[in-house]
Amino acid sequence: MSRVAPTFTIESIDFFERDVRLRMPFRFGVVTLTAAPQAFVHVRIRLAGGAAGAGAVGEGMAAELLAPKWFDKNPALSNEDNFDQLRAALGLARSLYLDGVPRTAFGHYAAHYRAQIEQGAGQGLNPLVASYGPALVDKAVLDALGRALGRSFEQMVQADDIGLVPEAVVPLAPDLAGFDLGGFLAGLRHAPRLAARHTVGLVDPIVASDQADPAAGSRVGDGLPETLEEVVAAYGQRWFKLKVGGNADADVERLVRIAGVLDRLPSYHSTLDGNEQYDSVDGVLALWHRIEAEPRLARLRESVVFIEQPIKRQAALAEDVRVLAACKPVIIDESDDSLDAFPRGRAMGYAGVSSKTCKGLYKSLLNRARCAHWQAQGAGAFLMSGEDLTIQAGLALQQDLALVSLLGITHVERNGHHYVNGMAGLPEAEQAAFLAAHPDLYERSHGAVRVRIAGGELHIGSLAGRPGFAAGAWPERAAMRPMRAPAWPPAGRA
Repeated sequence: MSRVAPTFTIESIDFFERDVRLRMPFRFGVVTLTAAPQAFVHVRIRLAGGAAGAGAVGEGMAAELLAPKWFDKNPALSNEDNFDQLRAALGLARSLYLDGVPRTAFGHYAAHYRAQIEQGAGQGLNPLVASYGPALVDKAVLDALGRALGRSFEQMVQADDIGLVPEAVVPLAPDLAGFDLGGFLAGLRHAPRLAARHTVGLVDPIVASDQADPAAGSRVGDGLPETLEEVVAAYGQRWFKLKVGGNADADVERLVRIAGVLDRLPSYHSTLDGNEQYDSVDGVLALWHRIEAEPRLARLRESVVFIEQPIKRQAALAEDVRVLAACKPVIIDESDDSLDAFPRGRAMGYAGVSSKTCKGLYKSLLNRARCAHWQAQGAGAFLMSGEDLTIQAGLALQQDLALVSLLGITHVERNGHHYVNGMAGLPEAEQAAFLAAHPDLYERSHGAVRVRIAGGELHIGSLAGRPGFAAGAWPERAAMRPMRAPAWPPAGRA
């Protein structure tokens, strides 16, 4: 007899913020990020009658950066507009989830999935923005459920305490009809380590001489790695994510300079991230042919594992990419704005999709199930990647790493540790608590607790086996401010 997932009501959802300032500017796509708030969600749930532990209360938390110009790249919107869009999405989720109805963890998400997107559209929020609200609330809810049950994230997924049953899933993902979801979940395993894939942003210095150029800015001088050359020496990384900016001449020139550093390594792997900077598949194909024609890029070209979302989302899923995919697999990232995006991408020749907790952990689990289902049907090879959105040390980092690990992804983009000075500026007691709870993942250096990368790897064994969602410590709520009401939609837009 299959296990019945526990049901519960959600009694409260509260939002908080902290400011995050980058130690180095990070340019991706159309934005150069220097600062942004980080959002925190705290929830309280109560197990329903009839379930083991009925009446038990659980509290959980989650965190994610309010990142500008990724969810919505409309140049007419300011960074503050983007922040308020994401705050509005959180507010919508709170109003929907606090309906007093007992459901499973996935049941809460499924019950409000369409309403969240429809109400978001009514406020001028695209589906990717609208989905940010449930993405954070769902993580906090799962943390609360695990604490109420005394079960870890891995245990909850394997035993399907979350309620990913066909009758709940198939109405939202009909392509998974007939797939053994329970068997799939039971087979997922947490890995003790992951390879960290280093991001090379579009304004990142490659070698020390770059910082002698006044246009490139002076060194930060905090003792941490700044150039790509220094990153390789300090962290021993062998996986790299290389940003391209939409201008083939400039992209090839920069890749040649990057290859000048990476080719010193005995071996390495890379991915190319277009961040929607190309208008069509023809533009990306022209870039790839330029790469093929450049002898200095021979090793780098061979190192590329996949190309990530090179085409603007307005055209990405409307144009067949098989001619490009014949060169390297192509995956979607920003276009992954709904539960049917990956199947639509597959029809256009895309071979994979990214996992990001800011897009939703259930979307990641279902997309991973699709990879298994389609491959079992003989439809070819499909992949999932682990990507970053300047994830900060603490809850956001740990929950993302736990998810990526359980999905069976062996390398993950990590850039928050590079662009932000670890936990510097956070309460000393909070830093010490995270270090004590996760001594394999963190270390103390240069005056703060920060992510530890050794031999190019993240060690995450401490994230497994503890009740809740991969967190042995919580941030101090006294060191946060309540999230303000968003000034969204702007006057005249609603």
